Amino acid sequence: MDNNTALQPIIEAKNVWKEYGDHVVLERLNIRVMQGEFVSILGTSGCGKSTFLNMLLGTQSPSRGELLLDGKPLNSEPGPERGIVFQKYSVFPHMTALQNIMVADEFEASRLLGKVWGSGKTALKDKAMDQLDKLGLAHAANRFPSEMSGGMQQRLAIAQALMKKPRILLLDEPFGALDPGIRKDMHVLINQIWQEQNLTIFMITHDLQEGFKLGSRLWVFDKPRYDPQEPERYGSQVTFDIPLNTPGQEALIADLQAKQQKEVA
Repeated sequence: MDNNTALQPIIEAKNVWKEYGDHVVLERLNIRVMQGEFVSILGTSGCGKSTFLNMLLGTQSPSRGELLLDGKPLNSEPGPERGIVFQKYSVFPHMTALQNIMVADEFEASRLLGKVWGSGKTALKDKAMDQLDKLGLAHAANRFPSEMSGGMQQRLAIAQALMKKPRILLLDEPFGALDPGIRKDMHVLINQIWQEQNLTIFMITHDLQEGFKLGSRLWVFDKPRYDPQEPERYGSQVTFDIPLNTPGQEALIADLQAKQQKEVA
């Protein structure tokens, strides 16, 4: 890797706006994220967190400005370099765990080669079983999602998202529906995956402690300007950008906690 590549952000937003008619969701968004960073994203409901994630995924496009991947305009449709996991288990209920993991590769192979048979089918199955094994689900390969616990279903969704070996993993409140004990285990798992695979991760969460615990950087989406007469006139920006596990972060965290407590009151 040369110096220019090392300094090139994997994701960059340059004066990005997202508007729906007169409703401004995001405005003047300027961010740079380097390969391997883990960004936890906090903010109130409706502040544009999921809109931003959808733009990263490619299901929505900026209204103005540029959203870049490796210095080039991001594709306006989902691509294999980006995987996503939602809060609600996004696996196919009529397929077994193994079939859920194989389906993307089978579809691609059949599109290019026609129906996959013999050694090709075996290779796809072996690859899928290896992915299930890494996520601790090899024993559940032939189970349907309805026969699996919430934690297992979310592990399956993560395995599915990682099957195409993405560089960027998008997590939209992935642990919000899990019990505290299972949630803690999932924290360990996602941290392990992040470090082993050098993924760039963007994770939306409503849990302040979870945001501080996971990742290398914490963003807060909020409106720096607000008109009570026209609440949709202005959009959100990243108002806090806190590097985690670094000296001096305690003061920034205290400010953020005080601000959230004031909003609740």
